[in-house]
Amino acid sequence: MSKGFDGGSAPSNAVYGFGLIGAAIYYISTATGFWMGVLGFLKALVWPVFLVLEVLKYVNA
Repeated sequence: MSKGFDGGSAPSNAVYGFGLIGAAIYYISTATGFWMGVLGFLKALVWPVFLVLEVLKYVNA
């Protein structure tokens, strides 16, 4: 097996990274307290789950 460059994951990692940063900024900036900011950061880590849920709601509607 080759241990070379995969080449297929860099764009998706960049999208996830920018999404993580944007979601963290949004959730933390709308937080009303410290623990809500912590919760916002945790939400930012799993933002793709929220995106898929909203898409599925739209598709099933």
